[in-house]
Amino acid sequence: MTAPLFSIRMGMAGSVRGLADSARAAEAAGFDQIWTGNDFLGESGLVALPAIALATSTIRFGSGVIDPVSIHPGQIAMFASALQELSGGRFILGLGSGSDAFFRLAGLAAPTPVPRTRNAILAIRALTQGRSPRGLKGVTAEWAENARLRLHRPVPIYVGAMGPRMLDLTGRLADGALPLCLPPRHVLRVRDQIAAGAAAAGRSMDDLDIAACLWTAVDDDRAVARALLARQIARYAGSLSMDALAANGFDPEEFTRTQRILDSEGEAAATASVTPRMLDLGIAGSAADVITGASELLAMGVRHISFGPPLGSDRAATLRLIGTQVLPELRRMWP
Repeated sequence: MTAPLFSIRMGMAGSVRGLADSARAAEAAGFDQIWTGNDFLGESGLVALPAIALATSTIRFGSGVIDPVSIHPGQIAMFASALQELSGGRFILGLGSGSDAFFRLAGLAAPTPVPRTRNAILAIRALTQGRSPRGLKGVTAEWAENARLRLHRPVPIYVGAMGPRMLDLTGRLADGALPLCLPPRHVLRVRDQIAAGAAAAGRSMDDLDIAACLWTAVDDDRAVARALLARQIARYAGSLSMDALAANGFDPEEFTRTQRILDSEGEAAATASVTPRMLDLGIAGSAADVITGASELLAMGVRHISFGPPLGSDRAATLRLIGTQVLPELRRMWP
């Protein structure tokens, strides 16, 4: 059995140059992958990706995630192919449906999440392999037969999925998965749902990399770590899968209420509305707490753990802490 992978999701807090510096530090600390964020109307993670490609030499890096609503799949395929060339094949395309809660801010309308994501996966894969998407089942009909990239490079496609239908789609079509495992133990349900999709498509789970994407807040002061996690939950309360929350014993109405408060009263009030039970969505505490939570996942058979925002109040210090204290201990657990 192959050794586990460890990745870090840096989001887009800070500058592009700062993310390039973080990528160098993550490479030196022994992370296998680094992922940027790209929330619609937030900071652009796309700008940071070429900087990361040029700042590093071995670490794989990805977009976590690009949506095919605000950016056309043809443009995404062009961008992905160019980054593969620039990086010597180290780029991973993280693709997601995007959040309708964000799209409504710009009046963007789109098909429902599963059809638009299926269309994007199939179209982008065809284009990055030098083919036209025209005529492919599951792809919209507007593509022409000569719709091909002039410069194309194959790229792995990972899907950021939360709900059961998106996870099934991931198992059927994707090379990897970036499911938010909220709470961490949700990875077991995620794995089962992806496996069902893979089996239906005649695929092996050995062909998929499932990253258990955790919300991880690290600080020697546990109160600080919990406050960081509460703010993260407040920001994304309305974008989470209500089905997944309910399946893990959470009350979806708590998250709906927090989203309403965020929309009407702002982030501080929404953060204050996050209950202790809602904090079970992630891991918040010291390095030792993170090691405990992550080691439990490894014992469950998880083979890719992805640490992600909110991380810590000082990004560089937190990255060093995870790289010097958490990763070595987790790797020592592996036979």
